[in-house]
Amino acid sequence: MLTFDSLRLASPYYNDNHAEWRSQLRKFVEREIMPHVDDWEEACDLPQALWHKAAEVGLLQLGYPEQYGGLTEGTDIFHTIIAVEELSRTGAGGIYATLMVHGIGLPPVVHFGSDYLKNMVIAPVLSGEKHISLAITEPGGGSDVANLSTSAVRDGDHYIINGSKTFITGGIRADWYTVAVRTGGEGVGGISMILVPADAAGFSRTPLNKKQGWWCSDTATLYFDNVRVPASYLIGAENQGFMPIVHNFNNERLALTAGALASAKVCIEEAAAWAKERKTFGKPLSKHQVIRHKFAEMVRQVNATQAYMDSCAWQIQNGKAKPADIALLKVQATMVMEFCAREALQILGGAGYMRGCKSERIYREVRVNAIGGGSEEIMRDLAARQLGL
Repeated sequence: MLTFDSLRLASPYYNDNHAEWRSQLRKFVEREIMPHVDDWEEACDLPQALWHKAAEVGLLQLGYPEQYGGLTEGTDIFHTIIAVEELSRTGAGGIYATLMVHGIGLPPVVHFGSDYLKNMVIAPVLSGEKHISLAITEPGGGSDVANLSTSAVRDGDHYIINGSKTFITGGIRADWYTVAVRTGGEGVGGISMILVPADAAGFSRTPLNKKQGWWCSDTATLYFDNVRVPASYLIGAENQGFMPIVHNFNNERLALTAGALASAKVCIEEAAAWAKERKTFGKPLSKHQVIRHKFAEMVRQVNATQAYMDSCAWQIQNGKAKPADIALLKVQATMVMEFCAREALQILGGAGYMRGCKSERIYREVRVNAIGGGSEEIMRDLAARQLGL
């Protein structure tokens, strides 16, 4: 029987500690998330209590400095992959996207922030008491970070920020934002990052809840109208914000890969269970050659991507990451997700077109995975440049 677990290749990168972490997380997901996914999706929201429960099992703290309440001892990048996979088993990508959005919002503070900022922000976020989001994308440009226009002008001991950001995951719930702003001239050399509190005067936000997928994910447009922020909230040095932005790209794209691949496996599992039970022309659907070949091809693509992902994860962990590989890996994973979602719906037929079917939801979510964290087109172009073409 094709199941989520049977689709996981044996790998030298995983050990008993990883298996124990997966078991712990699976119990948490099945107890606290699985029964509520459909309701949360329809409500376009997640309950605040989920963050507190996630902190209790160590999910929010994974990979962050222990001095701030994080969890690093005995963990590695494969623990993070497992966390993404287990949350993605829900068949709702918005769960991981919002619950773990600090995974993209917090690293700039952790790696480039002052001790003052670290002491103020990190611990409350890891405990689930506070929330932080990353604010880079603007209405006038998506992946073109070098040409962002939201400005921050120094005025004594403050910066005055004007502009807007959009498609910000976790944007309505967030208490803080790590915001990319222009403090200098054109290009990447004029970009800085500043921590902006949600209660700052002149700041406002509106929800974006009419989305194709990730319904339960909190998404917002942000507005900065002469927002005054203390100069001490600068993350890193002025006009050197591009490094804090790109520093976490590899980990972000690896997480997106793991989520896309796990979603593909969910589609295979759901379609396989249906094909075993559904009978057409006097025999189970799974006994028709055309259907069997669909499953064989889906498994082939998943296995190839799993091996590629584990190899890239090892490279990142050992400081040998190649940006071209990470970029192409993300493209590979989103293409496999799209292929498996489509084939699963063909197998499921009318049942796959109805709400409540995981594959139906995953099929709608394909596009955000193929765009977020760097679109497939941008990833291919990045890889080509890294390859010297």
